[in-house]
Amino acid sequence: MAVELKTDEDFKTTITENEKVVVKYYADWCGSCRLFAPKFRRLSNDERFSNVTFLDVNAEKSPEARKLAGVTNLPFFATFKSGELVNGVATSKEDAVVEMINEL
Repeated sequence: MAVELKTDEDFKTTITENEKVVVKYYADWCGSCRLFAPKFRRLSNDERFSNVTFLDVNAEKSPEARKLAGVTNLPFFATFKSGELVNGVATSKEDAVVEMINEL
């Protein structure tokens, strides 16, 4: 499944319509965010996570989506289950993101 780019306009609808969602919050100026992008795309195509929706959200342009996850630093990853925040962490470690997805 491809990584979908979302904004405040469609974020809430997406996290409530999909049971399991993982979100990568980024900013255009964030080097670590850019470095993690290919890893996030690879995870989105991993068969283990075929039932998970992967979203990219520009933290600077989507303040409401940022508030829902309590974003503190970038890159920041959050998991949602049926629209409710499950976990959120600022990290650039792929293992940490995989662990969060597995907890869904």
